[in-house]
Amino acid sequence: MTPEDRMEVLTRQICAGRLNGSTWEHVQQAPPDPIIGVTDGWRADPDPRKLNLGVGAYRTEEGKPYVLKAVREAEQQILADPAMNKEYLPISGNAEFNRLARTLALGPSSPGIQQNRVATVQALSGTGALRVGAEFLSTHLPSSFPRIVYLPSPTWGNHKSIFAKAGFQVREYRYFCAATRGLDFAGMVADLKAAPPGSVLLLHACAHNPTGVDPSPEQWKQLLEVTSEGRLIPFFDMAYQGFASGDLDADAASVRLFVDAGLELVLGQSFAKNMGLYGERAGALSVVCTSKEVATRVESQLKLVIRPMYSNPPMHGAAIAARVMGDPKLNALWKEELRGMADRIKLMRQVLYDQLVARNVPGDWSFVLKQIGMFSFTGMTRPQCELLVSKWHVHLTLDGRISMAGLSATTAPYLAEAIADVIKNA
Repeated sequence: MTPEDRMEVLTRQICAGRLNGSTWEHVQQAPPDPIIGVTDGWRADPDPRKLNLGVGAYRTEEGKPYVLKAVREAEQQILADPAMNKEYLPISGNAEFNRLARTLALGPSSPGIQQNRVATVQALSGTGALRVGAEFLSTHLPSSFPRIVYLPSPTWGNHKSIFAKAGFQVREYRYFCAATRGLDFAGMVADLKAAPPGSVLLLHACAHNPTGVDPSPEQWKQLLEVTSEGRLIPFFDMAYQGFASGDLDADAASVRLFVDAGLELVLGQSFAKNMGLYGERAGALSVVCTSKEVATRVESQLKLVIRPMYSNPPMHGAAIAARVMGDPKLNALWKEELRGMADRIKLMRQVLYDQLVARNVPGDWSFVLKQIGMFSFTGMTRPQCELLVSKWHVHLTLDGRISMAGLSATTAPYLAEAIADVIKNA
């Protein structure tokens, strides 16, 4: 039999096997992602009135994506640099980006920064930082510590999957009070006091997602005490520094409070929101340690987590962020634009509130003004949200979270009319 004949026989055998079913015939269709799926539904909706209030991305008054001027200028400078190349970054990423990122979060006078006891690696935005951090903790927490993580209820939908994939038992602590649309602080403290020592405590540094409800400065001090006394391991998720209040330092106050008190902790940072680098996947993971020597060893182990995951991070987004943070002129422009974005979101809260009040929508809607950051947790029921989508073409997550960043002065009256209808009729 010639090689050609053998190949023909083999091909027939392979095709016959296919007729008996695929190797992956048993694989079930996965449900759509509850957040990304909102955008998919919005794109498929032919109605010209449609609104996308699901995705966590800033939009202009015209509903368009916004590329910051500071980012455009930084990118132009990078591309014009003759020394620019496309070589691999180290496993830990862009060293200058890492230095600037941790300094941005902790402050230049932080004892952790001053004593060189913070291990930082570049990550694939906030999600990557959380995933690498969870894997590191699962592997390197003392054997006497439980592999338990406490997440606020509710929290960002991806948190549970990330920690579960790393082998953690996921538990929840009370956070949002449906009756007040505010913080259930007493419930939160009670749950954390009952947590086993050594448990990981996931905290949103600012602009809690999805509720937009943050502890007060005094409450953060009490949480520091509970965390310290309970020997919990704080893991801060900082996705909105500067985007919540418009002030980078104010939005980092919770993390700095814990670090300045001497606690070891883990911090995940994202530059998706505050620099608009959504698709560039620029983020950082920092572990605050007790000494420089410990931090050096921790960084070496973080690299061992990264290497088999994705080998090393992409360079472009981190290069942009480092240029913006490190150049005084670009840094000043960035802060100005950041304040502008935060102020527009605050304005949208006021506009929506005024429109709801003008329509006498049942209930107290003052929580819209009190909540902070990109999202507002409306407390609307699933049937109400489903009616918003099907009748009014307002696309949102079915837990009632709406993105204030996707709203405009033009679309706020339409949204208020839609909410008024579903509150009364759903």
